[in-house]
Amino acid sequence: MAKEWYVIHTNSAAENRVKALLDKKIAELNLYEQISQVLIPTEEVIELHDGKPVKKVRRTYPGYVLVQMEMSTENWNVVRAVARVTGFIGGVEPVPIPQADVDAMLSRASEQAPRLMSKFNKGDSIEVTDGPFLGFPGMIDEVNVEREKVRVIVSVFGRQTPIELSYLQIRRMKG
Repeated sequence: MAKEWYVIHTNSAAENRVKALLDKKIAELNLYEQISQVLIPTEEVIELHDGKPVKKVRRTYPGYVLVQMEMSTENWNVVRAVARVTGFIGGVEPVPIPQADVDAMLSRASEQAPRLMSKFNKGDSIEVTDGPFLGFPGMIDEVNVEREKVRVIVSVFGRQTPIELSYLQIRRMKG
């Protein structure tokens, strides 16, 4: 029987625990021939903490874990019995996903440069920390996640002026 990829659903934020428990169970039962890989798709992102970029690893599909295995009643039961596993995608009859889909999920993490994650929202009060408007207070008018930019409204000579800045050029004002 050929191994195929399946997606298992887990409790919220339990992906790492499920992977560790499943890896342990595979080792205990010596199931390496039937269950060969357990993966959590992730990607590197950059988050701003106190205005400084910090590299982090983020789950690409929260609540899901990929398992490459031969589907059998025994293997199905081993996976289902792991704490915090709520089931297979596909329900009673788990549906394998194509290798191309798995490759696309995994390449997302390896091909991309880390993305800068925004914790900014429209309406946030900010201060410009870099560039010609350094020190100017403003309000976020628009967040463009794809371009990692924000449009900020600042007051220049008494006039409301929109300027485009990167996430790294602003910081949220306290209070």
